[in-house]
Amino acid sequence: MPSALVFFSEFSEAPSKAQRELLTLASGFENPAVSVASQVSAAAQEVLASYGVVKLYTASSEAQVFGEHELSVLDAALQATGAGLVLLANDNFSRELGARLAVRHNGAIITDVIGITGDLVATKDELAGSYSVQAKPTNGTLFATLKPNSIEDAPAAASVPLAVEELALEDSSDAKVRIAAAEAKAASDRPALTEARVVVAGGRGVNGDFGPVEDLADALGAAVGASRAATDAGWISHDAQIGQTGVTVAPQLYISAGISGAIQQKAGMQTSKFIIAINKDVDAPVFEIADLGIVGDLAKVLPQAAEEIRRRKA
Repeated sequence: MPSALVFFSEFSEAPSKAQRELLTLASGFENPAVSVASQVSAAAQEVLASYGVVKLYTASSEAQVFGEHELSVLDAALQATGAGLVLLANDNFSRELGARLAVRHNGAIITDVIGITGDLVATKDELAGSYSVQAKPTNGTLFATLKPNSIEDAPAAASVPLAVEELALEDSSDAKVRIAAAEAKAASDRPALTEARVVVAGGRGVNGDFGPVEDLADALGAAVGASRAATDAGWISHDAQIGQTGVTVAPQLYISAGISGAIQQKAGMQTSKFIIAINKDVDAPVFEIADLGIVGDLAKVLPQAAEEIRRRKA
């Protein structure tokens, strides 16, 4: 069985659900190691040890360069470990990072993975979940991005001693791309859309008012998503868009409110475990894939659902 290396841009004592899932998957391989492109606190190191990680490679940089530092950290850690499997987050930045290093090391990259066996056979969904595909690299290291909510978070039965090594990297002062400006996004108490176990999404049917969608999401502790029609209309920010030209989600529960369910939208949510659709149009395509369909006005259905959920919680 090959050894596994997990890469994080940063890692805290309160890792995200997606980060914990990556660590859980890595723990099933030999000598799981982690590389982080910043310093890692003692508390965060304890978290890593609780998932069976035996080696941590770290390196921080004050240089305002885009991507070059992260690329150098992962490259150096890969050379130090000789890992046969590199696990990364399923975001655009990590995909680019993995693709560049796969080319550099004559390896292979597979994205949107939902599972990997000990002999590096990766499973992923294709064509909006219509097919389950198994793929295996023909040579070199496998770089894989793990789709959130694909596996259960499971720390190891017992922590292991964690060795920490500070990587010595080459100077990146001659980087071609530098960060000109950075602006932090407004913090939200809701879970990240791509990692949430429950998603409530609104579309054209909300008619500009996402209040009922957000209220139900807050009652459920869910993330808020949207169709392209809703984001293009300016009713909600574009980072909430789910679909072929937005993000892909695979929550345990997906509630679609006022979304017709065109193929572009289905491509981003069809692999959800349980789908509830609410729409006035009985012929809406979303009902074809819904596990439960409600023909009705979302402005009436959602508030009633939120009220009942809060009553039961109380």
